[in-house]
Amino acid sequence: MIEILKPDFSFEDNRGKLIQLTHGDCKQINYVESSAGVVRGGHYHKLNKEIFYVIEGEFDVTVTRGDKSETRTFSDGDFFAIDKGVFHSFYYKKSTKLIVAYDIGIELENGEKDIYSE
Repeated sequence: MIEILKPDFSFEDNRGKLIQLTHGDCKQINYVESSAGVVRGGHYHKLNKEIFYVIEGEFDVTVTRGDKSETRTFSDGDFFAIDKGVFHSFYYKKSTKLIVAYDIGIELENGEKDIYSE
């Protein structure tokens, strides 16, 4: 239910670092900050695959599909995806900064949003 991803490539020298996470796969990209001790998520997407890159921090992700459930911990530099139809919730153990991307985008052309809590 959680797919671990690898960046397309990474380059580092004395000037700094560049990480190309992906190219051409996403139509919506968000930067998210969450405080330690908060819970976010509690939803799923019918149409969107959601991709996460952790800049810094630490959190637990609990995913559920049908009668299957799993919880994993992610932190600095982790890169993963949650497929459409998978219910997901996040518990932030530390203040966290991350990039979140969607392959289609939450706001649909018909004005509805691809985000469901039940």
